[in-house]
Amino acid sequence: MILKEQLQKIANVKSNPCVTISLNTHRTHPDNLTDAVSLKNLLKEAEDRLTTTFDKKTIAPLLEKIQTITTQIDLNYNLDSLHIFLSNDTEEIIKSAWETSREGVHISERFAVRSLIKSYNRSTNYLLMLLSQSGVQIYEAVNDSIVTEIKNDDFPFPENTLQVANADQASNARKVDNMVREYLNTVDKAFVKLHHDTGLACVVISTEDNYVKLQEVADIPAAYIGHAPINYNHVAPHEIVKQSWEIIETLQKQQRTDAISQMKEAVGTGKVLTDLQEIYQASLDGRGELLIINNDFSQPVVMTDERTFDLVEDANLEDAIDDIVSNIAWEVLSKKGRVVFTTQTDLADLGEIALQVRY
Repeated sequence: MILKEQLQKIANVKSNPCVTISLNTHRTHPDNLTDAVSLKNLLKEAEDRLTTTFDKKTIAPLLEKIQTITTQIDLNYNLDSLHIFLSNDTEEIIKSAWETSREGVHISERFAVRSLIKSYNRSTNYLLMLLSQSGVQIYEAVNDSIVTEIKNDDFPFPENTLQVANADQASNARKVDNMVREYLNTVDKAFVKLHHDTGLACVVISTEDNYVKLQEVADIPAAYIGHAPINYNHVAPHEIVKQSWEIIETLQKQQRTDAISQMKEAVGTGKVLTDLQEIYQASLDGRGELLIINNDFSQPVVMTDERTFDLVEDANLEDAIDDIVSNIAWEVLSKKGRVVFTTQTDLADLGEIALQVRY
């Protein structure tokens, strides 16, 4: 949820100028040695553009931030992209596990949040349950990373202490099966409490048999969104999250495919806009239900009034907004619509951008 909070904070800033610097970075040495050079060049570009366009006294705090920001960034611990948001009153640094297609310096009255929206939409927060012979651990995860282990009155859950009464009963398969189901039912009730508190769905690492039984006794079967087989030699958190990430990636891709299908079905209802000006105005009015954008599409504009603009080719023109698509995406997302960035070719016949409206 941290990324969502950062996104809300940054997207609501309005100041002239707002400087966004985005670059792809490297996680490992020696590749990450080039990151420092790339960042230095982009900071110099930002400073040159600002001093050419704005009065130095007016932007003195911003220029100072540009000159000192590198002291706050440890490039030895980069992810896949780095995003810096600077204005006279704002200074935010965000590292993302996703590459950006919008490398460079962006200067406007608002920050360019497109890459953050994409990262947010491609980041799935979920629960990861390790259901093993020794008990049940449950973790909060984001994509392929463990955030924390859940420790409360229920979890970690102790091993199954339910025992059959005697040896004769132990040989009774039905009796043993019922004992397992009783245990899993107790586990499920503890999970459901956590699910209601967090709103998060769960991936389960367990034997196939235990997962089938868990689904059969579950109060909310749909809250379990996937299963991977347990390997008792590899149950460390960093190992099981790799298994869960494969499931989450597949689900994310299916969600993008479903969104495109939904958009195509909506075409026949007259509720799909493909004209950029109309899309912008509908997003301002809170009419956006689903916005789908080609990953590589951007469009600089110069505003003619609060609701209309002229398309331009040069994002560096005076008063130009580097990418109106970023603004549109935030308007839709902030008004409880969905935003999907995709490279899937199924969008091609709808153009580079399409918006399904609520009315």
